[in-house]
Amino acid sequence: MSTRYLPASGTSSGTKSRVLVVDDDPDTLDLLSELLCGEGYELCLAMSAKDLRSYFKAPEPDVVLLDLRLPDANGLDLIADIKTQWPACEVVVLTNYGSIDLAVEAVKRGAFHFQSKPFRIESLLLLVQRAAEHKHLSARTETLQQAVTALSQGASPVFRSPAIKAVLRVVERVAPSDAAVFLTGESGTGKEVLADLIHSLSQRGRGPLVKVNCAALPRELIESELFGAVKGAYTGAHSDREGLFGQAEDGSILLDEITEMPLETQSKLLRVLQDKQYRPVGGKATCQANCRIIASTNHHTEDALRQGKLRADLYYRISTVTIHLPPLRDRREDIMPLASSFLKRFAAQADRPIAGFSEAAAGMLQAFDWPGNVRQLENEIQRAVLIAEGSTIDLTDLSIGDGGGGGRECGFEVPVVGLQGLQGVERDAIVKALARAGGNKTIAARELGVTRQTLYNKIRHFGLVD
Repeated sequence: MSTRYLPASGTSSGTKSRVLVVDDDPDTLDLLSELLCGEGYELCLAMSAKDLRSYFKAPEPDVVLLDLRLPDANGLDLIADIKTQWPACEVVVLTNYGSIDLAVEAVKRGAFHFQSKPFRIESLLLLVQRAAEHKHLSARTETLQQAVTALSQGASPVFRSPAIKAVLRVVERVAPSDAAVFLTGESGTGKEVLADLIHSLSQRGRGPLVKVNCAALPRELIESELFGAVKGAYTGAHSDREGLFGQAEDGSILLDEITEMPLETQSKLLRVLQDKQYRPVGGKATCQANCRIIASTNHHTEDALRQGKLRADLYYRISTVTIHLPPLRDRREDIMPLASSFLKRFAAQADRPIAGFSEAAAGMLQAFDWPGNVRQLENEIQRAVLIAEGSTIDLTDLSIGDGGGGGRECGFEVPVVGLQGLQGVERDAIVKALARAGGNKTIAARELGVTRQTLYNKIRHFGLVD
């Protein structure tokens, strides 16, 4: 079997991704070759485990379609080999012998999805597209996470929630530009960290990032703080004073809680955005504003505009790109990665041999609503590290117990897509929930927010029979 990738068909508008098909059935290989090449994928074929391993020195595929029954190996055993060789590659398992146990085991070993044979052509093409997109998204997210890690001295968590991954995709696209960015979200959601990331990934990343807490600046001095002042401009101005905009030269400036800035100062900030100029207090000459502006608020924008806390004309200028950071209670997939990251950092700082969380403590952390968001979680973990007596954080080490913030059962939500895509997402969620629950249908049903009988009905509907 040649190790050369088959070129994409000329009917496609360009190569999409590389797909490796591992199947010992010639008819299946012929069918998939025609389908995938016609869709613009580069394709390579293997009919055995030996053929598969011969590709390990070839360019990495984005997706592997892997038959479970090969003449010289069990496909389940090959998943680990594939993920070891190509950690970012997504594996889609194909088999004539579909069962819930096989699906659970395949996902536990690292498979992206499990597809029974015979398959519908449209369903398989959609699955390959989703797998390839997931692989590329994961690679971009990893790059951004590395930047976040550098900013937080190696204590950065791995974000798992779709909401934050969507935020990171927007950051990736807008950071290289010089456009103004408006960050919204509750206190403690991480707006300052996001500003750090936008600055570090921008063309101004080597310049300074000046952070201004607009709520903390005295109203009578805020203009001189921002724009500077000339000697004699006011009592106590014994010499010329450089403002924060001057300090941000060739870099970025973060105007945190901009809705707390006086309206008259907001009007002068508008000129900075429009003309890229400002005038120091008491001065006659204008200065060039050579910095990127990032603004943030924890207020609802509509309320701030209605209450007169934010000028509408300024809002339209600073919101060239608006990025909303959802509260932690709406992205619970991030809670334990964040908690583990904080635990690692604070345990090292305190020289405490604490390795993790008990099952009860993890459950409480996961169920708590975190009104103070990431900042509250960080403080909670720091406190727990300091008072814990054992090698793990236990429920008794947490201060968020009964009545703290209210836990809730996590429900399963699916995106608004077409019926076929919706069923694929739902099936995928069921398989992965069962994998996480070790095949326990009661636990999986609770995680998905459905009854046990509903889960049984779904299992039968999707052909995931025991």
